[in-house]
Amino acid sequence: MLGTWKHRERNTIIQRLDPRARLIFMLCMLFSIIQCWDLRGMVLFLAVSLGQIVLARLTFRETRRAWILVGWLITFLTMLAFVTGRGGTGVYTEEHVLFYLPSFTLPILGREINFPVTAERIMLGLSQMTRMLAISGLAIIIPYTVNPKLYGVTFRGLGMPDKFAYASDLAFRFVPTLGRDFSITLDAQKARGYELERLQGSIVSQIRKLAPLIVPVTIGSIVGGEEIADAMDLRAFGVAPRTWLHRLTYQRRDKILIAVSVGVFLLSTAFSILGWGKFWVPGSLLRMAGP
Repeated sequence: MLGTWKHRERNTIIQRLDPRARLIFMLCMLFSIIQCWDLRGMVLFLAVSLGQIVLARLTFRETRRAWILVGWLITFLTMLAFVTGRGGTGVYTEEHVLFYLPSFTLPILGREINFPVTAERIMLGLSQMTRMLAISGLAIIIPYTVNPKLYGVTFRGLGMPDKFAYASDLAFRFVPTLGRDFSITLDAQKARGYELERLQGSIVSQIRKLAPLIVPVTIGSIVGGEEIADAMDLRAFGVAPRTWLHRLTYQRRDKILIAVSVGVFLLSTAFSILGWGKFWVPGSLLRMAGP
């Protein structure tokens, strides 16, 4: 049996929208965000992203695990770009040093690192963090507010062939299914005396000790995929155009949302072509760097 995200029906303006319109909105906002490097513009996109979460009445308790994972990933990528300065390649051409952090020596390479803190790296880090938070907010809300039974017909309604629509449906369900299987396997192994808390030793040794969890889950996923493929073959899936149990119809509010989304994307594209929305550093921060 396939798993699903923790979807719960709510009578909100977000869930009353057609899932196809919401996906078009998400994609338009996504392509608009990636064209902007100005922190002031990305703050507006972040406000829109968080605003729809508020309108959907999603609580942090429901999405806590997703936000924790996203938070760690965003923090790591932001700090990596801030420390190395590689993320600014092509974004800015010069750096204004504010101060230097205390130097340190890498234990393995024996190389001394003298890390500069520049105005450009600070603004780049803030811009990247705001951008990734806005994109994450747009994506996280989808699995928690879209009914799982509408995944396939939604992708089909966006113009995908039946095979791709059903494959996208299965892909959406893969992560929660894998999480459920991992939880069941972990409980079964604990009942047999397996203690996850006592993983010690080197990284290789710890990975080897995780075999009682990784192997059954991996094999179970492969077997489950083969069972789904066999079931679809037995039902002659893909031989002829299929029908869908549910039917989606655009309402007036959906058409308005699509028109606004496309308008924002076209406006962002025009701003990008005209040179607006480029990387921005406040003048006050540059003056702190001195001549």
